[in-house]
Amino acid sequence: MKSTMWARVTLAAAVAVSALTGCSVTDGARDGDRPDSTHGRPSAGRTATAPARPSRPAKALWRPRPGLAWQWQLDGKVDPAADVPVYDIDGFENSAADVARLHRAGRKVICYVNVGAWEDFRPDKGVFPRSLLGKSNGWSGERWLDIRHRSVLRPIMARRFDMCRTKGFDAVEPDLVEGYGNTTGFPLTARDQLAYNRMIADLAHDRGLSVGLKNDLPQIPHLLRDFDFAVNEECAQYGECAELTPFIKAGKAVFHVEYAEPTEKFCAESRRLKLSSMQKKPELGVWRKPC
Repeated sequence: MKSTMWARVTLAAAVAVSALTGCSVTDGARDGDRPDSTHGRPSAGRTATAPARPSRPAKALWRPRPGLAWQWQLDGKVDPAADVPVYDIDGFENSAADVARLHRAGRKVICYVNVGAWEDFRPDKGVFPRSLLGKSNGWSGERWLDIRHRSVLRPIMARRFDMCRTKGFDAVEPDLVEGYGNTTGFPLTARDQLAYNRMIADLAHDRGLSVGLKNDLPQIPHLLRDFDFAVNEECAQYGECAELTPFIKAGKAVFHVEYAEPTEKFCAESRRLKLSSMQKKPELGVWRKPC
């Protein structure tokens, strides 16, 4: 469900390769869909038509500010015991009633959705064309997606975000948005990832949901304006937390966790950088140790 530690080396390599081959990380990636390749084209019978784009809601998007405390629980139904203003929980495993209960307690609620990998335990697993499923991402039952086929994935992700909106969530945490830096089984480039990530941000905003950029540190300068906050794993362990400063300077929260590092090793820097930091166990259950 979350990005793996070994992804960091391959991510840096992918950025370097993109620069050497001329696939620069530029705003040009906002251009229209790249054509489907002849090899591995999804079958016509399984390509869904995108739902009509909903009208942008009149209410203002929630824009979390730096320093907000949070709880991140992806293991099962939410336990509302943590006394924090922000909860990030699994969109499929929690109901509208769960979200409403958190709202009644004055919390904002983020909807976790995997947008970069297929998961064999989700109810919509059958709508993904098999040709878009790549290598395992290291988590049981998950395989990377070929994000170059945005016209195919757009309606699938739109329906997932519709679910988040219908359940009353305030925001979306799209996971695995840095496939270009991993061994996915597809020749993904930084440019492909920029285009896909911007599509994901647009889908969220069109539904009145704010959206967070998960990891993908090399592309922060190009995606800062598209995302309303950041979610980061293990920037302290890898000496990368300062790379998230653009979000803080823009008045946007950075929700950060460490797994292996104890709080005494990263909290002082987190407070200096104004990150919303805590230690969690990798399974992302109820336990948390905040800064």
